[in-house]
Amino acid sequence: MKRLVFVLALLLAATARPALAADKRPMKVDDLFRFKRVSDPQISPDGKLVAYVVGAVDLESNNIASCLWIAPTDFKGKPRQLTNTSKKDRHPRWSPDGKQLLFESNRGGNGQLWAIALDGGEAKQLTRLSTEASNGIWAPDGKHIAFVSAVYPEHSDKPFKESDALNKKRMEEIEKSPVKAKVFTRLFYRHWDSYVEDKRQHLFVIPFQPARSASEGFAEPKDVTPGDRDAYPTSSTFSAGDDFTFSPDSQYLIFTAVPEKNEAWSTNYDLCRMPITGGKKKWVCLTKDNEAADGTPRFSPDGKKLAYRAQRRAGFEADRWELMLVEVNADGSFKGKPNSTTKNNSFSVNEFIWGPNRAGNDPFWDGQRIFEIHDVDGHTVINDMPEIGGTNRGGEHVFSFGQNSSLSMSKDSRVLAFARAQMHQPAEVFVCSAHPDGMGFRQVSHANSKLLAELDLPKPESVKVKVEGAEMQMWILKPPGFDPKKKWPVAYLVHGGPQGAWEDGWSYRWNPQLWAAQGYIVALPNPRGSTGFGQKFVDEISGDWGGKCYDDLIKGVDYLEKLPYVDKDRIGAAGASFGGYMMNWFAVKTDRFKCLITHCGVWNFDSMYATTEELWFDEWEHGGPPWGKNRQSYEKHSPHRLAANLGKFKTPMLIVQNDLDFRVPVSEGHQLFTTLQRQGVPSRFINFPDEGHWVLKPKNSEFWHKEVFAWLKKYVPPGGR
Repeated sequence: MKRLVFVLALLLAATARPALAADKRPMKVDDLFRFKRVSDPQISPDGKLVAYVVGAVDLESNNIASCLWIAPTDFKGKPRQLTNTSKKDRHPRWSPDGKQLLFESNRGGNGQLWAIALDGGEAKQLTRLSTEASNGIWAPDGKHIAFVSAVYPEHSDKPFKESDALNKKRMEEIEKSPVKAKVFTRLFYRHWDSYVEDKRQHLFVIPFQPARSASEGFAEPKDVTPGDRDAYPTSSTFSAGDDFTFSPDSQYLIFTAVPEKNEAWSTNYDLCRMPITGGKKKWVCLTKDNEAADGTPRFSPDGKKLAYRAQRRAGFEADRWELMLVEVNADGSFKGKPNSTTKNNSFSVNEFIWGPNRAGNDPFWDGQRIFEIHDVDGHTVINDMPEIGGTNRGGEHVFSFGQNSSLSMSKDSRVLAFARAQMHQPAEVFVCSAHPDGMGFRQVSHANSKLLAELDLPKPESVKVKVEGAEMQMWILKPPGFDPKKKWPVAYLVHGGPQGAWEDGWSYRWNPQLWAAQGYIVALPNPRGSTGFGQKFVDEISGDWGGKCYDDLIKGVDYLEKLPYVDKDRIGAAGASFGGYMMNWFAVKTDRFKCLITHCGVWNFDSMYATTEELWFDEWEHGGPPWGKNRQSYEKHSPHRLAANLGKFKTPMLIVQNDLDFRVPVSEGHQLFTTLQRQGVPSRFINFPDEGHWVLKPKNSEFWHKEVFAWLKKYVPPGGR
């Protein structure tokens, strides 16, 4: 445990908050858009540089531009901007020799792959597809690049020039046609916020020719995965970074494939394998024995093993992700049967990366290790674990608490880079030694240091609330200028998912600091269904949305009301997605809240099932379709069946529901608003016709925040009294 204490000491030193200066001020809505959005750190093969993306909001143009930056990991120089565009440069990936940086950009009008040499010169465009190109990665030998493009599958087995011309022609015909009718013959015709338009995401490969210029033409891509199937996850639920990779010999692609059939209600994602020269429409499946999801292939540094994530229960998207390991040949084919290295652990692996591959006197370096990220107790932590034995040595090598993501390792496995955020600090890039006795845990990027120095951003407190058969973790964030002698109002926020969690992290959509700065104590409970508290805790939400989870949340309110500084007569609640559902359930079950804010929440389980796109989610949560054996599940906890109680409790409600939300369609909001208005309940309906499940456009987000805070202020006056 000494090593853990050492790590925590370094962590605290790295994030220690300086004494508040007299000119510190609370955060404002405008500040949310002043913050730079740092993401996707990628360390160079030699470990000396880290590349990352910095996004900047321009409210006037209603745009978020993103550029690439690089920073030295020895801290002997300052970070510098590598690309400069008013468009979007993203997804940087180092060439194996460290001389080139591959990235995706729409600077030329649409999304294509570009490369820039680190020794100087302008970026060069590598692809020109009518269907665009994204998510580029390098082959181990540096001679090829693979990427994703969404194409019409009926043309995919034709030579590229012919198929690309046919794709372009069809898209132009659709754009120019005065008839905008859409015709569907199968489900999953739309997803999240856009229509699929019968396209499939395929993997392409091009040779990398650094000397080639645009005037010489572009290398001809090869469609490696022809056919009427997606070779890349269509649902982010089954994605964890780069979801495909080259084999150790650079001659094959191993990738996460969408279910071959019944994709709207199946979670049977598989690892498939195809040669980079292309092949038949029938792909080679490597994980056919598992009917649940498999994905995220990663080869060990020596190329002898493949690690990937897998679930056990078919149809359950929130099942625990185990880390599988299998011996492989150089071409990526399996030599044996996969085994779980985490079957004896309680955590679910979010993402992972291979670590050391050297023998030496230090047993830490003897053999290969894997670094992974998992949820635990309101954090997403980085942990290192031996790849043999399936233990994490008592958890004594936890590298970082807070909200961590985007692991990247140098070729010699000595330097680890990642993005890290906390509730009082947006994501920045950190690096550390991959050896637990020489952490050197330090922040590399400082995109937001100047703005952070202006703001009073309190740190949250973690408490435990006793609930039936368990404990519920809850964050409490006090407002700037908090005086414990006064009584303060509460904003009670319920997270989405429901298999998700409030973490000690940062968000540009629901930012607890911004809510607290309005003059509220912000409570962020993690009730039944939340991740990071064991799979049993997660499982207990399924089929019981309005049961134990609701009881847990009410217990959370009980806890808050007993605090000496809480004004129990000024408590409002808000939530999105599942949190929006819970607001609707609150509205028909209790009068304890002075107002409710429901964003993209479910009101009617029957109409939700009939209009959503990922049917596997509803079918697992309810034990089948509405006409199945578990019909009562759709009725027991559906708020609309208790609609008369809206008029009984008359809790004022603000509703946000958006036209492009295909996960929880806009009809849910229409039904709720009609029912509220008919019963004379104070209510306001905000509809964004150009937004999906989230409000992402800067101007829309600004409007959203002002409306939400105005509603809260009207019924739950802010400030201490």
